[in-house]
This record gives sequence, structure tokens and C-alpha cells, in this order.
Amino acid sequence: MPKRPDPARPYIRAFYDHNRGAFALALGLYALSEAGALYLAWLLGAVMDAIAAGRMEPLVQCAWRAAVFVPAMAALELGMHRSRAAFLRRALTQYKALAFQNLSGKSIGAFTQENTGRYLSVLTSDVNTVEEKYLTEQFDLLVRPALFAATLGLLLWYSPLLTAVTGLLCLLPFAAAAALGPGLARRERAVSDQGEAFVGRLRDLLAGFSVIKSFKAEAETGQVFARENDALERAKAGRRWWAGLLGVVSSYAGVTMQFGVFFLAAYLTVRGRVGAGTVIVFTQLSNILVSSVQLIPQYRADRKAARGLIEKLAAVTAENAARTGTPIEPELLDAIELAGVSFAYEPGQPVLRDVSMRLEAGKKYALVGASGSGKSTLLDLLMGAHDGYEGSITVDGRQIRSIDPDSLYDLESLIGQSVFLFDDTVRRNITMFRDWPDGDVDSAVTRAGLGPLLAERGGDYRCGENGAGLSGGERQRISIARALLRGTKVLLLDEATAALDNDTAHAVTGAILDLEGLTRLVVTHRLEAAELARYDGIFVLRAGALAEQGTFAQLMARKGYFYSLYTVTNG
Repeated sequence: MPKRPDPARPYIRAFYDHNRGAFALALGLYALSEAGALYLAWLLGAVMDAIAAGRMEPLVQCAWRAAVFVPAMAALELGMHRSRAAFLRRALTQYKALAFQNLSGKSIGAFTQENTGRYLSVLTSDVNTVEEKYLTEQFDLLVRPALFAATLGLLLWYSPLLTAVTGLLCLLPFAAAAALGPGLARRERAVSDQGEAFVGRLRDLLAGFSVIKSFKAEAETGQVFARENDALERAKAGRRWWAGLLGVVSSYAGVTMQFGVFFLAAYLTVRGRVGAGTVIVFTQLSNILVSSVQLIPQYRADRKAARGLIEKLAAVTAENAARTGTPIEPELLDAIELAGVSFAYEPGQPVLRDVSMRLEAGKKYALVGASGSGKSTLLDLLMGAHDGYEGSITVDGRQIRSIDPDSLYDLESLIGQSVFLFDDTVRRNITMFRDWPDGDVDSAVTRAGLGPLLAERGGDYRCGENGAGLSGGERQRISIARALLRGTKVLLLDEATAALDNDTAHAVTGAILDLEGLTRLVVTHRLEAAELARYDGIFVLRAGALAEQGTFAQLMARKGYFYSLYTVTNG
């Protein structure tokens, strides 16, 4: 049976892509700096032996060696820190970029099913944990075993008996860390999950601030916040306690080892079996062994916990991944057709029921109906947001389910009721951070009625968080300009002029209807004769079903449901 691919592997590989040179340099310098501790232990032992022997010549030689050793080690460590910082910068940049790339690859429908708080958590607090416990600590994990072996070799050269005892005492901290390590991984994942829930709740509360204030729900929402906050801090406290327990147990197991080694070395010195310098060497080298014994199991537990967070990121970015499909040309040659389309968000509660309609290339259509009749849902289906519908939706005879989503977005643009603006300039919000010819941007600005805004504030005016510095009408005009600038051949508008004043709304709608070569489906609540008469066809939804269709004149002559809507709207 073939081995299942590791979903975390691409993210781990992202740490090292075009980054292996910096990693190798940092690792090599770190290994040399750690090896310096062995030389230092030997040097201190040599000094003590010279003192015990009362000889000046070896003492002077040790002094010269120390004079060279100290600045060399300082330069070595500075180089290590510099190269490690360069490695971490690129590693984390590529890691987060891959996550955002995979996130951006999801379809609109897939993303709307998810809690964005999960992404905020895995790309902020979780990344900090991965940096510290996976990337930074890996240098110790790679170097410490070799350092441990070299230390044992040096100890054997000095005293096989002391080395054997030291090896036995090393089992104490190893056993302690191995027993407690798995519990730390579980608690790290719990902190990540609670952090995700906290960020999601905080995002909702901040987004709904005006609703909270207008309904005077500060106390109640404060309790909601307090519950999530308390759950997060309890999870963090559990992790801190377990990490502290692991540290204390490992530390005092190491202290026990050090005392055992020191007293045995002292005993052998008193008995004349080893020299005074050997006691110093063993004391120094046992410190290296203790730190290695303490750190290796703890860092392995940390690495396992951090890898769990990488796997979590891989899972959330792969969840509801965009379906694949066949690309199409960004041209509508014949028509978009719906045949017997039914759709429900919840089983047994249909939003659309047996809808059939034909949108011919290059023509303009209106979609009208009372609130809740399914107009916005129908546009979402046309954008490929949901696959779970009954019936058929085709583009030039090809099922929309079989079309690559990116290719579909090249054909269609949707201007929705709610407009999102980035905290950036007006121009960059229109161009969506792309480079467009000035003439194309100016044309879109003019047709969307944005000329006065740019004349007054300029294209470099910052819109504020979600367009806080602009009126609702100005935000809507920017969204219209975006779509016009893209120039897709199918334009879907969902109450796009609802936030505009009548004059601007008429001007924008007129500009959209005047566009040549585009297929337009406009959801509108403005039932005005002069405007409706310009559409090639009008589709009327009632309770999710297509009640009527025809031109404005045909529908008015029929005196059916549309006639009633029109009459009520216009008094």
C-alpha cells in the first residue's frame, strides 16, 4: 500500500527553499561555537594543572590561548546570529507566503464556509511558536547529539571510570524529559485551538461594535469575551505549568547528575587517582552533558508540538480546497443557461426552486423580486460559489461545476451589496494593487461616477479600514470601478446602486447598460419604467421560484406578479 503524502511536507520544505546556504552557514557556525565549550573546559583544566604544579610556562601559554580564544569565539557567535537571523527571515516569509497562496486558491464558496479566525491564529501566534520551537531549536537538536558524543569522548580520554558513572547518571534527566514531553505537545495544541477561538470571537465583536452599542449589549458581549479570554488563558496556564514541571524535573535531575559527578571526581582526586585539573574539566564537561540531556528531550517534545501546528496549518489551508476544472476562454459566445436549478443551504429549506433561465451573450437582464426571494443566491451560483445544487448551470454548454474557478472569474465579475475596501489608497483599491494603464483607470473612474471624489481628494487618499473614510456611495462606486476596469465579459450586479443617490444611481446604471459586448445580469430594487425598458429581459423571482420573465412591456401587459410589484413600488 503506497505511503500517504505528508500534508505538512510542503510547508516544511518552504523553510529551506533557496535558504539552505544560510541554514548550513548558521548551523556550522553554531556547531563551532558550541565546540568552543569543549576547548574552554580543556583550557581551564590545563590552567588548574599548571597552578597545582606551580609552573609558570604552561600558565603563560594558557593565557595566550585565552587571549586568542575569547575574541575568536565572540566573532564566531556574531556571525552565527547574523546568518541564523537571515535564515529565519526567509524561512518564515516563505512559510507564510505558501499558506496565503494556498488560502487564496480557495473558491469564494469554500472560503465563506470557514471561520477566518482560524487563519488569523495559525498565521500569527502559531507562527511565533513554530519559529521558536521548530526553527530556532532545531540548531540545538542537530548540534547537541554530536556535542554530547564529543564530550563523552573527551571524558573517556580523561577517566573511563568517571565517564561510565556520568553516563549512568545521564539517564535521570533523559527519563524525566521523555516521560513529560508528550503532555507538552498536547497542551501546545490546546493553546492553539483556544487561540483560534479567541481570535475569531474578538474579530466578530469588533466587527459588530456599532450593533453592540446601538443595542446596549456591552455587558452581555463583555461576558462573551470574558469566557473566551478565560478559556485561552486557562489553556496557556496549563501549558506553562507543564513546561515548568518539565523544566524543574529535568533541571534537578541534571543537578543530581552534576553532584554525583563532582563528588566522585573529588573523591578520586583525594585518593590521588586523578589530578585537580581533571575535576575542573569534568565539572565543565558535565555541565555540557547536563544541558544536552535536559535540552534534547525537551526540544524534541517542543518540535513535535510545533510540527502539530504546521500540520494544523496544512489542514486548514487544504480544507474546502478549490475544486479543479477545465479552463475556458474569457468569452461568452452563446449563453449562460440554468435548467431546473434548486438549491438549499439547509436540507428541507430551499432557497431556489426549479429555476430555469437563459442569459444570451451580449444582452442585458434585470433580476427582480421581493427581499428573500433568492436573487443573491442565484448570483452566487453563477459565480460557482456552491456546487450542491440540483439541475444544470452551463456556460456555452459546459457545466459550471466542470469549469476551473479561476477561469470562471476571468469571465465573470460580481459587484455585491456589501463592499470591502482595503486600508489603502483609492487608486490601489480600484486597481486591486495591479498596474493598469492610466487611460483604463480614468475611464473606469469616469463611468463609475468617481470623478468628483478623485478631483476633491486625489487617488492617493487613504480609504481607512474597510473604507471608513468614505461614504457608502463612494465605497460602492469604487467597487463598480473595479469591475469595469477588469473588463470581464459577464457582469453580475447585486443591488450595486442601492447605496447611491438617485442621480448617481441613474448615471451608473446607464453607464453599465450602455456598455457594448457585455452580458449583464442586474439585481435591482429600482422599478422605474425608463430604466427597466432598456433591459432585453426581466426575470421575476418569487419565494425562490421564477414567477415570470419577459420584457418590461410584456410583463406590464400581463398584469401578473411583476405588475403588482411595480405598482406597489411606484404608488
